[in-house]
Amino acid sequence: MEKKRYIVELGTGADLHGMNVTKAACRAVRDAIGRSCLCGLVEILHRENFEGVVIDVTVACPFPEQVNQEEVLAVLPVGKPNIKIIQGGLITDGLCVECFGSNCASIVVANAAVTVWIEPAEPGCSKAIQD
Repeated sequence: MEKKRYIVELGTGADLHGMNVTKAACRAVRDAIGRSCLCGLVEILHRENFEGVVIDVTVACPFPEQVNQEEVLAVLPVGKPNIKIIQGGLITDGLCVECFGSNCASIVVANAAVTVWIEPAEPGCSKAIQD
């Protein structure tokens, strides 16, 4: 049996000073997962320890080649992660404040889509929760 989608969440993150696309991407992923509670995995599917959870992350941002993928994936608390970084997001005018650095007058924005997939449980692998 193939894996099934459990939830899809979207998020947005920005770096207001410094044009750090990794920081914006991490914030976008945190924004997406911050609105999700995966309690159904335990209470309905009777999964313990989140076994069989696969998480696909797509981040769209300017300068996708500059994103530190490991740092973005470190934001995810559970699951087997996969990541894809694509061109997108936004660069807009901001305000340079010298204490934050030089050449920081632009804001960089990233968008994230986080999809949680569930692999079928192997017989005897999950225990039902007792009421």
